Amino acid sequence: MFTGIVEEIGKVRVLEQVEGGWSLTILASTVLECLRLGNSIAVNGTCLTLTNLTANSLTVGLSPETLRRTNLGDLKAGDGVNLERSMVSNGRIDGHFVQGHVDGTGMVRDFQPEGDSLWVTIEAAPELLRYIVPKGYIAVDGASLTAVEVLPDVFTFMLIAYTQQHVVLPGRPIGSRVNLEVDILGKYVEKFLGGGKYALINH
Repeated sequence: MFTGIVEEIGKVRVLEQVEGGWSLTILASTVLECLRLGNSIAVNGTCLTLTNLTANSLTVGLSPETLRRTNLGDLKAGDGVNLERSMVSNGRIDGHFVQGHVDGTGMVRDFQPEGDSLWVTIEAAPELLRYIVPKGYIAVDGASLTAVEVLPDVFTFMLIAYTQQHVVLPGRPIGSRVNLEVDILGKYVEKFLGGGKYALINH
């Protein structure tokens, strides 16, 4: 479980195929503190398992399903990634509950500055947009954000100056993919009411 508060922007060292899957090594510093092999860490909002640690890097394993579901397969050496260690039970929750289970990807449609803030428009599929509501939570590449406007094919949010400096999104080109995790509460409500993708029964 995570909070969506990015602790550090790491730098991809290498994404390589290994026996049975893929391996991603990331240069980092802050998040390395207190980590142990087997711990979970969110990389661009994707919960992954640590398979190796050095004094200045971490390595995680990637399954084919993870590459299909997320934007991690798009990464190249030198790319920045959002990193967050799993939350501790006695810690402060400053964002929202983020599982690190990416629901799908969206596409960066537009950036528009307003003062020192930045409006961001993300294109997403209808099956994801149905769970996004104005003023509701959304995790974009693992960063906890608040949706402002939700339209048939896009949603918008605003990044304050501080957030722009501490997440990878403002440096992404238009058209790039971002990982999206919707608020799980919407899925549970839909299931309990007996409708939609997560229905208990079929009508």
